[in-house]
Amino acid sequence: MPEERHGVPLTNLDQELFPEAGATKRDLVDYLDAMSARLIPVLRDRPLTVIRVLSKGKGDPERFVQKNLPKYTPDWVPRTSIWADASHREVTYALGNDQRTLIWFGNQRAIEYHPGLTLAGSHHPTHLIMDLDPPEGGGFRLAVEAAKLVRQVLADVGMTGALKTSGSKGVHVYVPLEADAAPDDVAAAQRAVAARAERLDPALATTAFIRDDRHGKVFLDATRAGGATVAAAYSPRIRPGVPVSFPVDWSDADTVTPADFTLHTAPGLLGDRDPWAEALPSPQPLDKNLIAEGHTIPVARVQAMHEGKRRAKARREAES
Repeated sequence: MPEERHGVPLTNLDQELFPEAGATKRDLVDYLDAMSARLIPVLRDRPLTVIRVLSKGKGDPERFVQKNLPKYTPDWVPRTSIWADASHREVTYALGNDQRTLIWFGNQRAIEYHPGLTLAGSHHPTHLIMDLDPPEGGGFRLAVEAAKLVRQVLADVGMTGALKTSGSKGVHVYVPLEADAAPDDVAAAQRAVAARAERLDPALATTAFIRDDRHGKVFLDATRAGGATVAAAYSPRIRPGVPVSFPVDWSDADTVTPADFTLHTAPGLLGDRDPWAEALPSPQPLDKNLIAEGHTIPVARVQAMHEGKRRAKARREAES
């Protein structure tokens, strides 16, 4: 007889999630079950992208990003449809609104949970988000130092945010926003926050989108806007040991590492608490000066695309 959890049939529970996971599918389902009361609030009513794995022996896991729900999805999984301009079709996203849906995703080997930055049916981002990505070999501590720059920039304009590990090698700073924040203004404010943080310590941090231009500095990624997604608080990540994105108090940031928070350890660290809900400040208005400054800063992806074309042309001319 197949096992069930909350009415969801479960299969292959004792298989390893992927090489170097150090965890089985049962461990993933147990984690999602135990953490559902904390995960659901950060996923609720947000179009959900998941990253699933198909493990095939040794080596890197075969992973794929799933936005559109497959045809075999149970009818009871909540969902929303959004028109995708890039693919010229409607994409049906799940909504991670209940425990049974999370268990079903766990049985599908969905390890990472990346909710949209807006609620279903809305175009207003709910958070300003900064993603701090340290250089190769640079270490987590550099990302924390860059996050402190972001915190200072926010404090200078009367704003405040919460800190969490990304579950990979960097950190995220989240700033809850009032409900009427315009998408273009949020994106502009993010660019301004990144630019100001860079100016505070240009030897540590950079806004350079092209990797070769970062020169060993922490990348202040201000592109988490619009249709982008970010790994949710408490989401596992497809990394050795299955670390999870975990809330960190600003006062503890210098004493933790991403490896402290894993699929195995995170539930036991929490007890009955939800530190992410506790850490997030109340929604706040965007600073008008940040918006104004940000609208003068080119969009990083667009600027990088043009710069890449210019460099490619220069190389071709030099070789001819």
